[in-house]
Amino acid sequence: MTAAQPGSPAEPADPAGPADPAGLADPRLGLTVTHRRYVPASHAHYGGNLVDGAYVLGLFGDAATEASIRADGDEGLFAAYSDVQFRAPVLAGDVLEVTAAITRVGRRSREMTFEARVTCRAEPERGPSAARVLREPIVVVTATGTVVAPPA
Repeated sequence: MTAAQPGSPAEPADPAGPADPAGLADPRLGLTVTHRRYVPASHAHYGGNLVDGAYVLGLFGDAATEASIRADGDEGLFAAYSDVQFRAPVLAGDVLEVTAAITRVGRRSREMTFEARVTCRAEPERGPSAARVLREPIVVVTATGTVVAPPA
């Protein structure tokens, strides 16, 4: 971070505290947690075996909880999403890989980025249990959110 130039706006204050008051990198920055989950047919909510977006947001919450435990020794409280983008459909029979990464550490707030990717997909046209590993994962949902840690 560079100092503000005269006449330029200062960096906005974090209501939970400065991100790095001593000027040292916080070891929690970059902490990443990855979960994998098979999406069963019971979670298909719409025609074509489509799964609703709230299913992935729940997985993001699980990954945020683990990241909070690892970073702060507490589950924390998910306060808000500042951005959620549904980029591709999630289908019953998918294998999802969900990643949460801490990108900013304030006195009590932790900003995280989230990404959900489909790594395997069912192929019912080949048979009732047929599936394949995708050569390239499909990014299906991305988000940014804030978790609040209890006072130290």
